[in-house]
Amino acid sequence: MGKPTGFMEIARQDRRYTLVADRIQHYREFVVPLSDEEVSRQGARCMDCGIPYCHQGCPINNIIPDWNDLVYQGDWEEALEVLHSTNNFPEFTGRICPAPCEAACTLNLNDEPVTIKTIECAIADKAWEENRIRPQIPSRRTDKRVAVVGSGPAGLACAQQLARAGHGVVVYEKADRIGGLLRYGIPDFKMEKHLIDRRIAQMQAEGVIFRPNSHIGANIPLSRLMAEFDAIVLAGGSEKPRDLPVPGRELAGIHFAMEFLKQQNRRVAGDTIDEAEGILATDKHVIVIGGGDTGSDCIGTSVRQGAASVVQLEILPQPPAKEDKSLTWPNWPNRLRTSSSQEEGCERHWSIATKRFSGENGKVTAIHCIKVNWKQEGGRWVMEEIPGTEFTLQADLVLLAMGFVHPVQEGLLQETGVRLDERGNVQADTRNYRTSVDKIFAAGDMRRGQSLVVWAIREGRQAARAVDEFLMGRSDLPR
Repeated sequence: MGKPTGFMEIARQDRRYTLVADRIQHYREFVVPLSDEEVSRQGARCMDCGIPYCHQGCPINNIIPDWNDLVYQGDWEEALEVLHSTNNFPEFTGRICPAPCEAACTLNLNDEPVTIKTIECAIADKAWEENRIRPQIPSRRTDKRVAVVGSGPAGLACAQQLARAGHGVVVYEKADRIGGLLRYGIPDFKMEKHLIDRRIAQMQAEGVIFRPNSHIGANIPLSRLMAEFDAIVLAGGSEKPRDLPVPGRELAGIHFAMEFLKQQNRRVAGDTIDEAEGILATDKHVIVIGGGDTGSDCIGTSVRQGAASVVQLEILPQPPAKEDKSLTWPNWPNRLRTSSSQEEGCERHWSIATKRFSGENGKVTAIHCIKVNWKQEGGRWVMEEIPGTEFTLQADLVLLAMGFVHPVQEGLLQETGVRLDERGNVQADTRNYRTSVDKIFAAGDMRRGQSLVVWAIREGRQAARAVDEFLMGRSDLPR
């Protein structure tokens, strides 16, 4: 602990955003980083607690107090080593992780947690700027080959760890570019894609081979992988979106959120979208159904496209503005959060259920809703409609952002014949990550269900160790 009184002397200072009027004119990142000196001072606020609850809050078990202190001491190089020991991609998590570590910080008891996410991002960004992040070439190569299906954070973390263990790794991605949800699900204004590209270049130098446009179970049969590789890791994510089966769902103008977000990311990347298939919010009254991160991404994208209005509907009740720390800390609390996209212009409604859609000439023009109440019955929450609270909103574009139910089962999973759990995810435990089919492993959202980028990285790393043990009988890779 470099400065024992730092938490008493130094106020919390976090990164800020550029003005709304400026940032909605483009799709670039708009976070204004702190200076090195400011980051160092924030690192001094860490109390180096005897029981570091931030470790409990962080799914990848970042050694947070250590690199906080190293940044305070000015040893950025050693801070990077400590950070990389648990996290392959800190510049990703430093941008898009919701920071459960900060919720678990002891200083969060008085709402002034250490700016852990900001420090993490600063360590990685500074290292890239100073060319201190280089390929880690294994000292020896094995004769084992591993196929990783899916190039999201779980697949990338797994592939990098296995390559550093000396195995021959090939990553198969069905899309035309590598990155999975990082590439096509996260808007560029939250994370620019050159961040992915430079990690891909690092991994290629380490020996990882990438195969985009390779849809296993579609244009490439699984049998080829089974014949050519010693192990296969399924890391394809949880991509089956939750639908809204109400009257009028078939009307044009109602889309799943990922259809909308993926198109805009392609535009930013320079692709040409067929006008007949284009989904644009320009001059439209947009309804976003779902109050999570994906819904917020739809809001920010709609605002940048020039929507006439944006309304977000959430079926759950409005959370409290402030949690009761005596009941929630150090766990992730249910409280009201307002994203940067919501700040840019959005009307939010809670406890709203959709009854039906209506339209003209086959296109949606309105959404018909009702207010609901939540109550407990028999130990579980039950929703009931409130009579007389029906209302209608104009809707030219409806984006369904209600989450994902499980991985897509048609194609690859059906061909593998792997056993699924009761939620429809690939069944595998967190010790050996093996599925019910010999030499096939599963990790990330495909195994655990829709989750956070940090959970995906954790599972990718742990699955890599499990595969290494399976292939070699032992492993020096960390869990």
